[in-house]
Amino acid sequence: MAVEPLSQKEIEDRLAELPGWSLDGDRIARSYRLGSHFAATAMVVHIAQVQDELDHHSDLTLGYNTVSLTVNTHSAGGVVTEKDFELARRVEALAAGHGAH
Repeated sequence: MAVEPLSQKEIEDRLAELPGWSLDGDRIARSYRLGSHFAATAMVVHIAQVQDELDHHSDLTLGYNTVSLTVNTHSAGGVVTEKDFELARRVEALAAGHGAH
C-alpha cells in the first residue's frame, strides 16, 4: 500500500499536537536537550530501536547533550506522511522517559 503525502493543513494540524516539532522544508524536525552526553546517547539508541521497529528512519544527530531529528518519507518521494508523525509521537514518548526537553 502506497503512503500518501499529507497536505499542508494536515501537517499543520498534526504539528499542533506535537509541541516542539516544526516543519523544516520538506521534513518535520525536533531537537531535545538532555542532562548529559550519556543521557543523549542513550536516547539515540532508543530512537534507533523504535525506528527499526517501525521500519522508518530519520536523520538523527547526537550533540554533547542534544539529540536532533529530521524526518520525511523517502519511499513517498521525500515528503511528509503519516509515517513521519507516527515516528514523532513515539520519539516524544521516549523523550519524556529520558527527561528531555
